[in-house]
Amino acid sequence: MSASKIRKNDIVQVISGKDRGKQGRVVRVYPARNAVMVEGVNQVKRHERVRPAQGRSGVTGGIITKEMPVDVSNVALLCSSCSAPTRVGFDVSAEGKQRVCKKCGARI
Repeated sequence: MSASKIRKNDIVQVISGKDRGKQGRVVRVYPARNAVMVEGVNQVKRHERVRPAQGRSGVTGGIITKEMPVDVSNVALLCSSCSAPTRVGFDVSAEGKQRVCKKCGARI
């Protein structure tokens, strides 16, 4: 699945990996890495060092939880009409190229 089939603010479901079954909104798309950042999915803990303020507010430090990108092949777009994870197809018509659900044929 190419990155153009899943776009920012789409609702997706994770279909493989440790967060399988979770749903979330796409926050950011990385087309060069073929990855997407999904809200509440693939959260990791990182140790952050205390940094003094240099022109902006400083980082307090400690253990923080943040989201990491997920490969596009591990997520499926949720269709708004049939509310199921689906593959994405394209329909070329007079209005232009539209994304369609492969299960029910509805426009996304």
